[in-house]
Amino acid sequence: MKYLAIIFSFLFTLSSNSQTVKGKITSGNNNISFASIMVDGAIIGVSSDVNGDFKIDNIPLGNQYLIVSAVNMEEKRVFIDVKKGVNLIDIALQPSLVTLNQVVITGTRTSKKKIDSPVIVNVINSSQLDNVQACNLAEGLKFQSGLRVENDCQTCNYTQLRMNGLAGGYSQILINGRAIFSPLTGLYGMEQIPVNMIDRIEIVKGGGSALYGSSAIGGVVNIITKVPKFNSYSFGYKFGLINKDADDRIISANTTVLSENGKSGATIFVNNRKRMAYDHNNDQYSELPELNDNTFGANFFFFPSDNSKLEINLGSLNEYRYGGEMVDGVAHFAMQSEERVHDIFLGDLDYKIYFNDKESSLITFLAIQNTNREHYTGIRPEIGSLEDSFHLTSPPYGTSFNITKQAGFQLNHNIKNLVGTNILTAGFEYLSDEIIDKIPAYNYLIDQRVVNLGTFIQSDWDLNEHFNLLSGARIDKHSMLSHFIFSPRFSLLYKFKKNTQLRMSYSTGFRAPQAFDTDLHISFAGGGVSRIILADDLMEERSRSFSTSINYDKLAQNYIYGFTLQGFYTRLNNAFFQDPAGEDEFGEVFVKRNGNSAIVQGVTLDFRFNFNQKFQLESGITYQKSEYNEPIVYSLDLPLRKEFLRTPEKYAFATLDYFVSEKLNFTTNLVYTGPMDLVHMAGAPGQTEDMYFQSKSFNEIGFKLTYVQKLKKVAVKIEYSLGVKNITNDYQNNFDTSKNRDSNFVYGPQTPRIFYFGLLLKSL
Repeated sequence: MKYLAIIFSFLFTLSSNSQTVKGKITSGNNNISFASIMVDGAIIGVSSDVNGDFKIDNIPLGNQYLIVSAVNMEEKRVFIDVKKGVNLIDIALQPSLVTLNQVVITGTRTSKKKIDSPVIVNVINSSQLDNVQACNLAEGLKFQSGLRVENDCQTCNYTQLRMNGLAGGYSQILINGRAIFSPLTGLYGMEQIPVNMIDRIEIVKGGGSALYGSSAIGGVVNIITKVPKFNSYSFGYKFGLINKDADDRIISANTTVLSENGKSGATIFVNNRKRMAYDHNNDQYSELPELNDNTFGANFFFFPSDNSKLEINLGSLNEYRYGGEMVDGVAHFAMQSEERVHDIFLGDLDYKIYFNDKESSLITFLAIQNTNREHYTGIRPEIGSLEDSFHLTSPPYGTSFNITKQAGFQLNHNIKNLVGTNILTAGFEYLSDEIIDKIPAYNYLIDQRVVNLGTFIQSDWDLNEHFNLLSGARIDKHSMLSHFIFSPRFSLLYKFKKNTQLRMSYSTGFRAPQAFDTDLHISFAGGGVSRIILADDLMEERSRSFSTSINYDKLAQNYIYGFTLQGFYTRLNNAFFQDPAGEDEFGEVFVKRNGNSAIVQGVTLDFRFNFNQKFQLESGITYQKSEYNEPIVYSLDLPLRKEFLRTPEKYAFATLDYFVSEKLNFTTNLVYTGPMDLVHMAGAPGQTEDMYFQSKSFNEIGFKLTYVQKLKKVAVKIEYSLGVKNITNDYQNNFDTSKNRDSNFVYGPQTPRIFYFGLLLKSL
């Protein structure tokens, strides 16, 4: 069979009288590196090099079409009449205003056009983050169907991502494809990553353990940082006023420098944020903590040869955070407060080499995250009492240390045969995560070191122009488990028509019995602190996920519209829950245990419309239901319930951009959160007993007006912006008061109304 294929290939080459096409891919004044150039209807294609140059051999004579695509660019179909000899053609691409033809990597761990991916990959790019007025990762993620970012503490404001109804520990957050966003980093990390660090965010919903290992049950969020593309610089200042009461100031800067030959370059970014504490209910206790963030990062690349690339990403995140009673002095003098000082280092190194006529590639990588944290979490007893003297003598300060290390390799090989093409991917990963978190005054200690070894294999098979079959599996050995974990995945893509795709997926996932984000958080309730401990017999949690979707897009000369309808179903076995175990001398104690099983199911609908590159609408709505099969206990004083708490059945988003002219742009956005149930713990003023509480629905509306001024003589563009977040001030209005408040009784939008002004200087 092998020799027969060689003969057929040889005869095809002879009969076609093949020729060569070469040229350059550009956009404006910039060369486009690593663009994909394919010959329509033939299994022939190459990528442009670092300078945008490409060369395709063995193209048949006559009329042909080249299909050209690149990251953040509109796909282009170019006609060429191939003559004998060398044919020259230069191709200019336009920046993409919609994400239909973007090249994504998270769904398959290989570069693939979004519309051709057998797994749906949603993308949020840097311009979208800017349009929705996001200043960090947490504020940007809520503009996707199936995703909610919630604030889970009235005092320290830690956030978590809920994907398809599952809590934060069920989703794997990656930075440049690497799992260095650890559980400790996850507590506050989504607010510590500024948007000027982010090039784009790729999101895959559903079980992803077949590629990414533990914790990828709900899905995967991949943060791809800024990369050098062309020489540029920018400087920005943003001033926000929170409900006419507190200032929020952000200074940011980015610069990119490329060498003359384009074979090396660097991008550097800095960000400083200072936000005053904000008290919404005038009780002298903050609802938004004071923040002082300083972020620095850089991306470097170098091409040792035409077939290899070395890339280094570095980031330093430093944050001071204080919430609670708004008084001067050290934290333990306050009647109730939380203070955090974070010092975080992130870094990864990737080396990629092509060989076998670029049909094969090998990626090797190293990544590390190191966090040092000093913290205080305490409630001061009655001033002058014996307990107060002990508190002042031995206040509950603590320290945390976390280091996450990852290393591995990935081998990709493109097989072209008589039945389509198949990209085979195989790899190995080593992941180590060590956490030490202690508060001696509370006799509180988490000392955990886990190691996970994983190996994976995947087949991404384009059977023909209509069918793609994705299959793969991963085997993990986690140090907290005595057995291996096998995680398979299957996906089928059927292109019913050129503008319509049907997808079906089956995927699996697991979570190891280790401490995750919420397990590391200490909260306040009834004048004490509540903690979570892990049961001794805790087992891993397993999941099986099914999804099906239809994607339709209508493209015309002046407009494009489309929709994606997706249904999802996830069954959790040995599902984790927090079992209230009563009180000790410090406060409430919860034990993390395995339950029986749980089911999360629902549907999402996304709609998009773009008219003449002037008017663009994107929206999505999610309807879901999340229940345990058997009722669980949320409080010893309340009846058991099946329903997941803090999980609304309905939530939605919409963004609207109107490009009035080249100089003027108007954007508006909406985030809707439906009613949800939560527990309100006893102890706060007027709260004599634990009770279930159902929140109202919230509509968070924002708008932004941007004016652009170009100073061509000095090659500078200035953007002036005015805007409002949560313009109707639809914010929680029943916060607990005083030091005995239940800090977990917080829901709704992350912030009240904020007026802001922005100024951005950029190179032309």
